[in-house]
Amino acid sequence: MNTKAQIKGLALQAFKHHLDYLSSGRIREWVDLFTEDGVLEFPYGPKNFPQKVSGNKELYEYMKNFPEHFKVSFENLHFHPTEEPTLVIAEFTSNGHALATGKPYHQKYISVVTTTQDGKITRYVDFWNPLVAMEAIDAPLSSFVGAEN
Repeated sequence: MNTKAQIKGLALQAFKHHLDYLSSGRIREWVDLFTEDGVLEFPYGPKNFPQKVSGNKELYEYMKNFPEHFKVSFENLHFHPTEEPTLVIAEFTSNGHALATGKPYHQKYISVVTTTQDGKITRYVDFWNPLVAMEAIDAPLSSFVGAEN
């Protein structure tokens, strides 16, 4: 049985891996950070953009094209303290560009993530500004994720 400090360490490590895998285009490894029924939510997603993606297959289908659209690094990572060791609240920024347009992609994020005690992500709530992404790719975000119009 892990101590609270060990559980928190695993949760923070999972979050750091999340940033590393996305920025390096390692999408299969990124999906493996989630439980089989893990959920990714977008409370501020625009019209024709999924509000929630559930399960490993959907997570992969949703994120598989990210490396073809964006080259980013994630910076300025700040973790907010939480009482619950499986809860991660993080603020960070992205520094990069859209590959098709060359336009900058500089995003500010706030993420609220819940993990299991062994560090698998069960729920990831992604607070970001979709207008920044749409401006960078110069197209509706539905073209990026394959959402229905």
